[in-house]
Amino acid sequence: MRGKTPKLYIVIPCYNEEEILNQSLDILCDKLQRLIDGDKAAAGSRVVCVDDGSKDKTWDIIAERSAGNEAVLGIKFSRNYGHQNAILAGMLESRNAADCVVTIDADLQQDVEALDDFLAKYMEGCDVVYGVRNDRDTDKAGKKITAEAFYKLMKILGADVLPNSADYRLLSAKALNALADYPESNLFLRGLIPTMGFKSDIVYFDVKDRTGGQSKYTLRKMLNLALNGITSMSTRPLELIVAIGSLFCVLALVIFILSMIDWARGMVVQGWTTTVALLCLIGGMNLLTNGLVGLYVGKAYIETKHRPRYIIDRAIWDGSGVLEADDQ
Repeated sequence: MRGKTPKLYIVIPCYNEEEILNQSLDILCDKLQRLIDGDKAAAGSRVVCVDDGSKDKTWDIIAERSAGNEAVLGIKFSRNYGHQNAILAGMLESRNAADCVVTIDADLQQDVEALDDFLAKYMEGCDVVYGVRNDRDTDKAGKKITAEAFYKLMKILGADVLPNSADYRLLSAKALNALADYPESNLFLRGLIPTMGFKSDIVYFDVKDRTGGQSKYTLRKMLNLALNGITSMSTRPLELIVAIGSLFCVLALVIFILSMIDWARGMVVQGWTTTVALLCLIGGMNLLTNGLVGLYVGKAYIETKHRPRYIIDRAIWDGSGVLEADDQ
């Protein structure tokens, strides 16, 4: 159990969110004040907006709201580094000022009222609290099917990912300091955070309809996230390659033996179509497996460069406008 009321920082990754950001900040600032008034969050709690290289007026809104409200802070990337890096930046830059950090999407489809439950779990001693949606009724049929298939596939491939979990989660300062020791560039936070092993719990929440604008998580970005998650958290695809390759070797050996038997008997082999089909199948599998191995090699190559995961162009931070680090 924890006795001290925590200072809470709420991190919002933002990319072209000018249509809904003012409304979202109104809701979050109101909720944050209610948490402070109810002695669930300490005075000095903040909302941190991370502008992930937006091309609209997102940063102008953040700067304007920060000027009129000390509870709103802002970080602006030099370019678009991606949703996962925006979340990471907000968490890592907040860890020295906050007792705990909650990340939530800018559209606030995750229920902000669940913040009370997150903080209650934190006070019980949890260093990580995962937000898990009650259902996927608000998703379109295609997204619902692909999301369910993704979580099943991740489980099959050995990655420790909670089904229907989201980037709506709480991390304590201790967990954030541990997360800072993970240097990898290929981020999949839903799979990475459970590997730390801290005491954790789950908060279930309802998903609301988006109040405006369009989701910035396109099909391409979702596929990239899924692929990054699989290749970042599991080597089982490589193990499957070995298994499939072994199977084809056995199959080729059987075909070779049968062909030699037919040759010894003087039989004319008619299987031209079968031969071509097998060649195409094996050739296709060869290209697929080589491509998968190449994907892992490529990721390892990127990691060895140790390039910054993000670069901060500007910051509005507790009145100073300066952060301790400008890149990670």
